[in-house]
Amino acid sequence: MSTYQNLKVIAENGICTITINRPDKLNALNRETVKEIGEAVKEANKDANVLSIIITGEGPKAFAAGADIKEFTGLTKEQGMAMAKAGQDVFQSIEDSPKPVIAAVNGFALGGGCELAMACHLRIASDNARFGQPEVNLGLIPGYGGTQRLIRYLGRSKGLELMMTAEMITAQQAFEMGLVNYVVPQENLLAKCVEILNVIKTKSPFAIGAAIRAANAYDETRKGFEAELTEFGKCFASEEIKEGINAFLEKRKPQFN
Repeated sequence: MSTYQNLKVIAENGICTITINRPDKLNALNRETVKEIGEAVKEANKDANVLSIIITGEGPKAFAAGADIKEFTGLTKEQGMAMAKAGQDVFQSIEDSPKPVIAAVNGFALGGGCELAMACHLRIASDNARFGQPEVNLGLIPGYGGTQRLIRYLGRSKGLELMMTAEMITAQQAFEMGLVNYVVPQENLLAKCVEILNVIKTKSPFAIGAAIRAANAYDETRKGFEAELTEFGKCFASEEIKEGINAFLEKRKPQFN
């Protein structure tokens, strides 16, 4: 496997484990990291020895605690849309992977981190995991597919509630809502993922890929993702995003009114 700046990638026993390796930043997803995730998934899908993929974060605190907010500063509407499109494309490539992809969520999965977890086919959470889409605190909306996948997994009412309130939910709440498949102690997280993938690898690889493609065809138009791009870009043309980002960087509450 290739060497990456922000990832640790190990392939063994038919499983490629992709670990976001920015623990000092709570594994925040800057643009380079998102790009590398896409490259690592593509490489794993091309490797005949790899049957499945695990995506996780380094350390006990975070799967990925959102995007790197500093990269949002000063973006125009067009630049914001381009950034979101790049993220959407990577996350769509994960969802479209013909090989099963499990998110091993080991802590905070917020913003882009929650969107990354939702792009995976299955989600296993440690008992300290927390999920949320807090973008409205910045004067933004989710831009990497979160507006669509959160509604898909939680339903319109609950999905909108979490997006509009920016509240976090626990691993147990996420399990009860159907967002995650299992909740386990953190020390058992990767072992549970391997256990599930060892069952899946005994099945027909062609049929597994077919099941993924059929499930992804649930909404073939994907117009919602285009609407998300447009609305995400519009946020960068508002005055509120300046206040939201400044408040975040200054570690204070934003004043939107």
